[in-house]
Amino acid sequence: MVLFPILSILILICATVNIRAEYLGPRGYIYVFKPLTTILILVLALVLLPPADPEYRTWIVLGLLFSLAGDIFLMLPSDKFIQGLISFLIAHIFYLIAFTGTSELHFNSGLFPFFLCYGAVLLYILMPVVSKGLRWPVIVYALTLLLMGSQAVERWHLLQDITAFCAAAGGVLFIISDSLLALNRFRKPFHSARLLTLSTYFLAQWLIALSVHGVQAERVYVLVRQG
Repeated sequence: MVLFPILSILILICATVNIRAEYLGPRGYIYVFKPLTTILILVLALVLLPPADPEYRTWIVLGLLFSLAGDIFLMLPSDKFIQGLISFLIAHIFYLIAFTGTSELHFNSGLFPFFLCYGAVLLYILMPVVSKGLRWPVIVYALTLLLMGSQAVERWHLLQDITAFCAAAGGVLFIISDSLLALNRFRKPFHSARLLTLSTYFLAQWLIALSVHGVQAERVYVLVRQG
């Protein structure tokens, strides 16, 4: 469908403008292009071919809507970190519901301990420099994020299909993006932080949205395999 490449190119352009504005300005571009990028990703999940599982798409769309709210909170001049954290926490819960099919959690691949170890190391690095009032919110958020990512991978392990691959890649990229964001915010700021966090974030959301649609996801999967 012609909408897929058009929307994907628009998403890439808006994400690039946003990242450039983070470094070079003007600041007003961020207020336009950051939410616009997420809105276009949301449109991608909504308007392409009918999904194989309408309920799955519903949860993904809800996750994208709360991600949009999180984007808006985190880009505001005043510090709305807690509001942004809560918005993304809810988004991850919706993604988690989508990946588990509203049923039980799965731990068949044996990879969950690796996610836990990664989370433990990250929290060990962060906790000494996170203010006391934020420690429990950060811990709860991190555990939810890791559970979401691990269940996306478990779903791919169980289904072995194209859409599950996209969701799993998106879940892992989300973990990477938020880890970099946390290290930059709490531990030590670094110059490439916004480039790395935003590029992995938008790619994660694009892949998760793409997981709703099998035909478009298959094209991406084939390109990755060939590369």
